[in-house]
Amino acid sequence: MTTEERLYKLEGIVEGVMATLPERVTALETRMDLLRQEIKAELVALRQEFKDDMAVLRQDLKGDMAALEGRLKEEMATLRQELKGDMASLRQEFKGDMASLRQELKAEMGALEGRLGEQMASLRQELKGDMASLRQELKGDINTALNRLMLYFSALAVILTLLTLWR
Repeated sequence: MTTEERLYKLEGIVEGVMATLPERVTALETRMDLLRQEIKAELVALRQEFKDDMAVLRQDLKGDMAALEGRLKEEMATLRQELKGDMASLRQEFKGDMASLRQELKAEMGALEGRLGEQMASLRQELKGDMASLRQELKGDINTALNRLMLYFSALAVILTLLTLWR
């Protein structure tokens, strides 16, 4: 085969490729457009699904937060009632103890009026010791109740902080 024949043959091949090339390019462009549209549709669907999931999560979070707030309020109300009850019983106990101490003091004073001043001083020292002991016990009980209250308030502050951070 001569160079001219080869050249003529190559020219035929090139013309054949050139004839089919625009169709293939058009087909590829069409396919790329379809793929772009599919990707855009999938992106829109994914965005919508994400938005829907976020809305559901927000609703769940709001519901959980409302339930937690309700439980917290109930717990605080319960703690308040317990504290009021404890304080009232401490007051009654204190009043009862004070009333009984007064009665004992009056009875002993009436019986001991005739005795010497030295015995009166001894009795006074005993009463002062009893009252100091009672005060220390009451202070301890009140401090324990106040410490418990501070722990509850601290827990409340932590919960409120967590709730604020979750928003």
